[in-house]
Amino acid sequence: MNAAVAPQLTFRAVTLAIVLAMILAAANTYLGLFAGMTIASAIPAAVVSMAVLRVLGGGGILENNIVQTGASAGSSIASGVIFTIPALVILGHWSDFQYLWVLAIAGLGGILGVFFSVPLRRALIVDQGLAFPEGKAAAEVLKTGENPAQGVKILGLAALGGGFAKLAAASGLRLFPDTAAAAAWAGKGIAYFGTNLSPALLGVGYIVGLNIGILVVSGGIISWNIAIPIYSAFFLDGNAELAARVAGASAEDAAYAIWSAQIRYLGVGAMLVGGVWALISIRESLLSGIRSGLAAARAGAAGAVVSHTERDLPMNAIMIGTLLFTLPLFALYQNIVGDIAVSLPMTIIMIVAGFLFVSVSAYMAGLVGSSNNPVSGITICTILFASLVLMLLMGRNAALGPVAAIMIGAVVCCAACIGGDNLQDLKCGYIVGATPWKQQVMLAIGAASSALVMAPVLNLLAKAYGIGVPTAEHPDPLLAPQATLMASVAKGMFGGELPWGMIAIGAGIGAAVVAFDLWLKGRNSEFRAPVLAVAVGIYLPLELSVPIFAGGLIAHLVERRLGVHGETGEAERAKRNGMLFAAGLITGEALMGIFIAIPIVTSGRADVIALPGALQFGGWLGLGIVGALALQLYRVGTRRS
Repeated sequence: MNAAVAPQLTFRAVTLAIVLAMILAAANTYLGLFAGMTIASAIPAAVVSMAVLRVLGGGGILENNIVQTGASAGSSIASGVIFTIPALVILGHWSDFQYLWVLAIAGLGGILGVFFSVPLRRALIVDQGLAFPEGKAAAEVLKTGENPAQGVKILGLAALGGGFAKLAAASGLRLFPDTAAAAAWAGKGIAYFGTNLSPALLGVGYIVGLNIGILVVSGGIISWNIAIPIYSAFFLDGNAELAARVAGASAEDAAYAIWSAQIRYLGVGAMLVGGVWALISIRESLLSGIRSGLAAARAGAAGAVVSHTERDLPMNAIMIGTLLFTLPLFALYQNIVGDIAVSLPMTIIMIVAGFLFVSVSAYMAGLVGSSNNPVSGITICTILFASLVLMLLMGRNAALGPVAAIMIGAVVCCAACIGGDNLQDLKCGYIVGATPWKQQVMLAIGAASSALVMAPVLNLLAKAYGIGVPTAEHPDPLLAPQATLMASVAKGMFGGELPWGMIAIGAGIGAAVVAFDLWLKGRNSEFRAPVLAVAVGIYLPLELSVPIFAGGLIAHLVERRLGVHGETGEAERAKRNGMLFAAGLITGEALMGIFIAIPIVTSGRADVIALPGALQFGGWLGLGIVGALALQLYRVGTRRS
């Protein structure tokens, strides 16, 4: 059938996309709260779509493209939500995640992200021809279309492995702990090293690659092996409160206390520099892209003959939709602050910042991919700017100031995440000959569908494991690193205290990384140093960075063994098996984490499925299981389809 008339937005495609979007949203919610990173999910969604539609009688490439478009919205909405909204619980504004509020913030922010990114499609994909690596990779998978059953088998087996490892770990059967770590006092300094026993983190590292893996673990080394020993040896005595907290503590507990109170704020400074630098570095290209995109959209609206592969949502529909979605956002904001003199200007700022940062996110997704997009950095910038404006409108000590700032950041973050994902999907559609407006509609449906499940999943995880802040009930919560930092920054701006010295040092580290990356660029080096990757490593516990690095190393070894390199079609096809296995490890562990939470919440006992102590082993068992999965990842990755 001719591609111009081939079915795309079919009932079965929409239904399958909605189901997959919800599943991927739940999985990425767990992953993001746990590891502070999420991954693009277009490739596994495409493979599952091809297999399911083949069973249902076959589906064309354009119909499968619609499925992966809607499904990928799940991971994007999850990113926008978990980076910001848990901060409202951490700040104590909510006792749990309010369903209608989360639905409104995620849904409205996500759909605005679709609207704001529509004018950018032609400029960034057609005119400038940016890479959009995940979109290109998904297109290669769709174009081959061969043996999807094998792909589903790889996904399924990997998911079983990741799920078993999670079931056996500390929150489940307790056969082995979550982490294998060691720490010791070296005089007044602290030596620390450890690794998390998580197959999902191996999968994350495999997907983002060795370059990013090196940068993430380098950030961890900066925090844990340089900054913490220096602070504990030379500056701890000058902080009486912190010194009292770590007095008599073990080396590991002392290291965590110093990291939590001081060192992680290096990451805030580095993220802030990353967000600002993203704006500065692409300012001219971004402005020209916006202008050409708007011009193309106006030409289409004026009645110019446009091919089906160039038809976007009409500009008048986008403008009307933006206005309609702005009104409930204003109502939500008014409900928080209760002052129209604050709500009105802040809603305008929310919309303007949303469009600006959707543009930045879309452009950066084209350059470095969605998984490496500096959304955390631009969200920090948003919250800081919103805080400054709110301080002028509400006062320095306004109790609702932090909440009002987080609200702005949450909507902007959801919009930015979806905006970057939209352009990745449209790049895939551009390669395979899809109709853009149908993808844009599907992405909006996927975003709205994913928003429906966010609050229940968040509440389940919060009740089972805790989120952000350790408590007596949950001493080892899901860290929610970005949300915790967003909460700290917003609270610190309004009557609180922030370690500005650490933030300044972190900004200096970020500037040094930017300078190093520019030097690498000038040398045409294949290795690059995006500052946000280092910042992520700084504000993550070291044990989370180590398996990410290990996964990236496995990906590098696989590429060498296959003899492929870069982002060519041949390379993407050759690496597909490994990517699917890595995605399976992530999905299996994440979904098992959610399933385990159900008996924990219903029973009220964290050890409800734990085995007797005699059957609980140490970290060596966990290292063996994760090592076996790592070996299997390498074997599957080097297997040619």
